[in-house]
Amino acid sequence: MKKLAFLSGRWAGEARILRGAGESVEVEQTEEAQYKLEGLVLMIEGVGRKKLGGESILQALGILSYHDESRTYRLRAFNDGRFLETDVKLANHGEGISWGFMLGEIHTHSELRINEKGEWTELHEITIGSQPPKKFMEVKVRRSSL
Repeated sequence: MKKLAFLSGRWAGEARILRGAGESVEVEQTEEAQYKLEGLVLMIEGVGRKKLGGESILQALGILSYHDESRTYRLRAFNDGRFLETDVKLANHGEGISWGFMLGEIHTHSELRINEKGEWTELHEITIGSQPPKKFMEVKVRRSSL
């Protein structure tokens, strides 16, 4: 779990979320990542609020853990009254992770990276059937004291 320490802390910045047919919403995004249970899991909570009015439009909670026997990282993520479980792969030479899931014809792919400026960036794409992938969320946050 120590390999995920690059995520630990408080982060704040912006996100863009695709809503409906080509309509996107700009939000102020916060991410808080902290180890729990003496480092057994890393809990990440993300909150997105509309820039105008401050209404919360995104709340997500992820719990990352490591399975010793299979030597894999697992993510259980909660959002919009649902949850998913998926494998997570370390990426970007230890400064990023990637994950995704499939449900029928829907396939998602997500990448979280720390860029050269030290910013936490995320790109989430969705593919439905044979359509080309579409961005449905982009995040860019920086370390913060919140």
